Amino acid sequence: MEGEVISRNFIEQEIDKDLKEGKYTKVVTRFPPEPNGYLHIGHAKSILLNYGLAKQYGGTFNFRFDDTNPTKEKTEFVNSITEDIKWLGADFGDKVFFASDYFDQMYEGAIKLIKKGKAYVCDLTAEEIREYRGDFNTPGKNSPYRDRSVEENLALFEAMKNGEFPDGSKVLRAKIDMASGNINMRDPVIYRIARMTHHNTGDKWCIYPMYDFAHPIEDAIEGITHSICTLEFEDHRPLYEWVVNELEYENPPRQIEFAKLYLKDVVTGKRYIKKLVEDGVVDGWDDPRLVSLSALRRRGFTPESIKMFMELSGVAKAHSTSDYAMLEYCLREDLKLKANRMMAVLDPIKLIIDNYPEGQVEYFDIDNNQDVPEAGTRKVAFSRELYIEREDFMEEPPKKYFRLFPGNEVRLKGAYFVKCVDYKKDADGNITEIHCTYDPETRSGSGFEGRKVKGTIHWVSAESAIDAEVRLYENLIDEEKGKLNEDGTLNFNPNSLTILNNCKLEAAFKDAKKGDSFQFLRHGFFCVDIKDTTDDKLVFNRIVSLKSSYKPS
Repeated sequence: MEGEVISRNFIEQEIDKDLKEGKYTKVVTRFPPEPNGYLHIGHAKSILLNYGLAKQYGGTFNFRFDDTNPTKEKTEFVNSITEDIKWLGADFGDKVFFASDYFDQMYEGAIKLIKKGKAYVCDLTAEEIREYRGDFNTPGKNSPYRDRSVEENLALFEAMKNGEFPDGSKVLRAKIDMASGNINMRDPVIYRIARMTHHNTGDKWCIYPMYDFAHPIEDAIEGITHSICTLEFEDHRPLYEWVVNELEYENPPRQIEFAKLYLKDVVTGKRYIKKLVEDGVVDGWDDPRLVSLSALRRRGFTPESIKMFMELSGVAKAHSTSDYAMLEYCLREDLKLKANRMMAVLDPIKLIIDNYPEGQVEYFDIDNNQDVPEAGTRKVAFSRELYIEREDFMEEPPKKYFRLFPGNEVRLKGAYFVKCVDYKKDADGNITEIHCTYDPETRSGSGFEGRKVKGTIHWVSAESAIDAEVRLYENLIDEEKGKLNEDGTLNFNPNSLTILNNCKLEAAFKDAKKGDSFQFLRHGFFCVDIKDTTDDKLVFNRIVSLKSSYKPS
């Protein structure tokens, strides 16, 4: 629309400026995870931001593993991260990039710095390097090995590569400024000796580059134009720029930082999750109570809901915290138009219609989703014996209780009016059966305009009911007491998981497949668990309840 003002976040404004000035002719972004764990909800922001910018500007998006630290990396993490990226819809084409594919160029880059007098081999221990570095109030002091000749440094560095020295005995450091106000510029280590088998390069190397040295080289080799990263790398930007400038790359990439996504009352720290997994408190890194992307996928979250959440959260320079309720709001908004609304009884009690013909089964056409007419209808079986929710009947109801009680009449969703005439109890006083009569004139869709009822309850025909296990989730931590106990351990909520067995579902669920999502009337949105569901056992996870405390601004 002509004259419309389009709001641009600060990153888009910087990219617009670079393109206008001719600094770059094409936008190339990347998402470079280290394969040392599972991605979580915070990573989704970076993935979608980098991919979205490339798509917005008609550019290219690279998916690259920053696999320069073999001590923590596993193929398991490579596989899980790849699946997460695909699930979110970030199209990275046919190629996955690996930082380790550039080890030869990184080694050549280190040689170039040595020849320029910009890098040296240092024999100080890690503890001594920290001591020499100083702090924010004290400038560092030069290493006694800082003035080694170019020839000596070249020979020592080659000997490091050839495995002639023990691990940790020597490092290669950039020669920058030990008095710099930015501690990252005080002759940072750029290579260390580490005899570790690498998942991609095997045992070819016994020296490995440090992240701050490797990352700008990877970006430059791939022609990345805008290296979009989170705020903790802001103090590392001078080193990033120093590396690409000293190695004389043409059109070097530009680093721009944005604020991380923080979510209230969730656990993202790897050490906490690792302990929960190891202690058997949760069912692996994909336990639906976690916010790893694999856990959210298993829980039943949709990529579209996460994208909506990221858009509402926005892109900013300053840290802020988002409410988990906002993420749930986005999920409901997405699912309410996608999920069929079906009947499931989670705490069943038998309801018998005394005056309904024994052995008779009839079918009702019920809307799959009243908000989406094109979703059509399905036929639902109705019989003399049904299941209803235990909470939908009370012997002595309080005022304004409009469901079933002795003498009261309710509508069975999409079927008939029924009136409670009797009930039975076991020896412990638990109600085991409810007996009703039905009025054939009140059939749903018949145009009946007689007496009115205030209550409608859902039901499942006992004749064709499907058994299922249903899992209800609450927050993993106790929100009232805070995330951590005084001793630093996680304040775990013992009620975070409730497992309901012997739930009764309508027959249409027989066609449900792993990962399928549905709305259980009155209960919330649920999906078929992709891990524990078998041919003989249906398992459902509650994705989110129907009620929301969040109101979009």
